[in-house]
Amino acid sequence: MIAEPDRSPGGHRSYPAGTVVLLGVIKSAQRLGFTLDEVAELLDAGRREHPTPDLRDRAGVKLAEIDRKIHDLQTIRDALVRVIEARCDSLTNCSCTDCPLPYADLAGPEGERA
Repeated sequence: MIAEPDRSPGGHRSYPAGTVVLLGVIKSAQRLGFTLDEVAELLDAGRREHPTPDLRDRAGVKLAEIDRKIHDLQTIRDALVRVIEARCDSLTNCSCTDCPLPYADLAGPEGERA
């Protein structure tokens, strides 16, 4: 996505100001959830200098993905709250009343622990 930088005699990379700005754009896009491959494709579309709905379309897809993740995380959060409120004490042999978790019975077929 960026050109190979010049190097000083001591081997330090020297980036032009435009590259520093581009790196900021790349990092901002990553914070929005875009992968480096997606960022590269969006930058390429922008370099063609033709208006394109590509960013809006991809942002819409990314938003739906984030909404699904938020829903999944809320479901997990709600389950953890139930576990805490029920005072669960074991995944395998919970002694709380009305345990919200289907705990595993690790006893073998003849009542022996596995």
